[in-house]
Amino acid sequence: MDIVEIKGIKINSKLFSFVNEQIMPGTGLKSDVFWNNFAIAVEELAKKNKLLLKKRDEIQKKIDNWHKDNKDIKNNKEKYISFLKSINYIVKEKEDFKIGTSNVDEEIAKIAGPQLVVPVDNARYALNAANARWGSLYNSLYGTDAIEGKKTSAYDPIKGKKVINYVRDFFDKIVKIKGTSWKNITKIKIENEILTLYQDEKKYFLEDKSKFIGFSNNPDNPSSILIKNNNLHLEIVINKESEIGKIDLANISDVIMESAISTIMDNEDSVAAVDAEDKIRCYNNWLGIMKGTLETQVEKNGKKFIRKLNEDRIYNDPSGKKFHLHGRSLLLIRNVGHLMTSPSIILGDNSEIPEGIMDAFFTVMCALHDFKNKKNSRTGSVYIVKPKMHGPEEVAFTNEIFNKVEDIFKLKKNTIKVGIMDEERRTTVNLKECIREVKDRIVFINTGFLDRTGDEMHTSSEAGPMIFKGEMKKSIWLNTYENWNVDIGLSCGFSGIAQIGKGMWAMPDKMADMMKQKIGHPEAGANCAWVPSPTAATLHSTHYHLVNVFKKHEELKSRKKAELKNILEIPVADRPNWAKDDITKEIENNSQSILGYVVRWINQGVGCSKVPDINNIGLMEDRATLRISSQHISNWIRHNICSKEEVIEILKKMAKVVDKQNINDPNYEKMSDNFDNSIAFKAACDLVLKGLDQPSGYTEPLLHKRRLEKKLSH
Repeated sequence: MDIVEIKGIKINSKLFSFVNEQIMPGTGLKSDVFWNNFAIAVEELAKKNKLLLKKRDEIQKKIDNWHKDNKDIKNNKEKYISFLKSINYIVKEKEDFKIGTSNVDEEIAKIAGPQLVVPVDNARYALNAANARWGSLYNSLYGTDAIEGKKTSAYDPIKGKKVINYVRDFFDKIVKIKGTSWKNITKIKIENEILTLYQDEKKYFLEDKSKFIGFSNNPDNPSSILIKNNNLHLEIVINKESEIGKIDLANISDVIMESAISTIMDNEDSVAAVDAEDKIRCYNNWLGIMKGTLETQVEKNGKKFIRKLNEDRIYNDPSGKKFHLHGRSLLLIRNVGHLMTSPSIILGDNSEIPEGIMDAFFTVMCALHDFKNKKNSRTGSVYIVKPKMHGPEEVAFTNEIFNKVEDIFKLKKNTIKVGIMDEERRTTVNLKECIREVKDRIVFINTGFLDRTGDEMHTSSEAGPMIFKGEMKKSIWLNTYENWNVDIGLSCGFSGIAQIGKGMWAMPDKMADMMKQKIGHPEAGANCAWVPSPTAATLHSTHYHLVNVFKKHEELKSRKKAELKNILEIPVADRPNWAKDDITKEIENNSQSILGYVVRWINQGVGCSKVPDINNIGLMEDRATLRISSQHISNWIRHNICSKEEVIEILKKMAKVVDKQNINDPNYEKMSDNFDNSIAFKAACDLVLKGLDQPSGYTEPLLHKRRLEKKLSH
């Protein structure tokens, strides 16, 4: 590559030019001063990064050896816990404390609601997510299976009526009218600054009049009514000329919900960024959003238009005075963890720069533009979600990186806020001490089933064969982990300051199921939970109207705390005597999941997509899916539940299934035409056959290697 050398580090010239010419202007930074400081800082930080990764390997070897010597884990629990403490896998828990994070935007501190995660390398997806702060409840119900009814290009009045009735029932639960139902209302007015609801000539009022906070147009004939419930807004749109409004008793034509309150723009698991070209694309989209200038051309239903960031929304308060509501989701940026390196910058010892360190500098530099225009954070903060950290020492290292970035950019200490993803077991068992290391910049902890289970299986792989993947969600360790995360977040004072999050609903076409199940997340104390689409965000937002999460926090504080010993209940099978057909089906399911994702990652550079599973149900997949599926098969090979040869044959069989599922994709390259020359197929085999050798069971090193190979082959 063409390089620029500064103080012994070699920087890809395109990246160097992009930083100097696109990010830096307007920040007040001077190029020569920044690059000199950057070079010194990354050399120092990279050395510490390597030592932490070395410690991961050493700990894993000790755990592997312990399991080889202690096969009866069920009767060795106390001995096992003592061992984990002796190797500093479990650190000593210190005194209680409360987090002291300040200057936190209300979307994180005060509003409970859905959270989107979106690949930042796709400008259209990024804009859609940023604009998903507001969404149509009518469209979200009508256009999905959340309401029963046939799908038809023409309007179906039967399904339409079901949508209207559903929303009226919803209103009767969250914004009650004293003495009647929303189904009976025929006219809506504002009289003497009070929302007045007519049932023919009779007037009715809200049980809680304070929930009415604004309107559009004029009091006698409002075009919309703004309601606030549980700190969330919804707008009742009134339009008697519209197709829906003219048949509605009160001329209500739509309900616009405050939906994706926050969004994680992702540089990590949902992108395929393996070189400087890819990283520039990620940083450029983030920069455009921070400047407020990102645009992209979109084609929909044969029409082309430019998509850009939504403006704020303007309403009148009950007295007629104008006020604004934020038009966009509050954006966090997920950086890469400590493991991966990038060929974009080569250090003095000829090693690649740790990608997470590079991300910290350049994503924050982009965010310097937002400190002026406050299009995203109104409190002058930048929010970085940091994944895949193992224990307090690694969290402390992230804090050190952020301190260094703040020093070089001359930012106030703790301007950079951090989100800890609780998805590695060494972080889970030490969560309180992890939080302590960043107690004045922490804004987020969450649980994630896929990565956390992948780490569970890799950490304990020598303990024995793991239970079926579908059984994991019923296991003692997983349910304890979910409660443990909330218990510790609440005990450390997160409520009203920081987010306690729950994981993704992975089936974007199964909204009826989501509506039944995902209310469990706010009921469990999560003030944010991940959704796969803007539509899902709108539907999931109804759950936060029905459940007051901050009241729920008060209830949960008094419950019996989750116990560490239950988190360490390893999900190994008890002397498995499984039927051969069941084993084959499990491997087929895992293999299809791996292949369906990997083929797009390697061949097309798509890091997040809706992948049909073995039953043709579309699942939103990212690298976490690979980690759990590949680790599961690797574990079964290790314990002779199946052989490598059997797995390869199943992979070949499922590759043909995946090829068939993608037959309508004009850019798709089949794997089954030539297995020996399919880089994507070889990548899938690598993930399974080399799974136990991968650091913490991560998929990135193998994927990056094969993706670079594919890019070079073109």
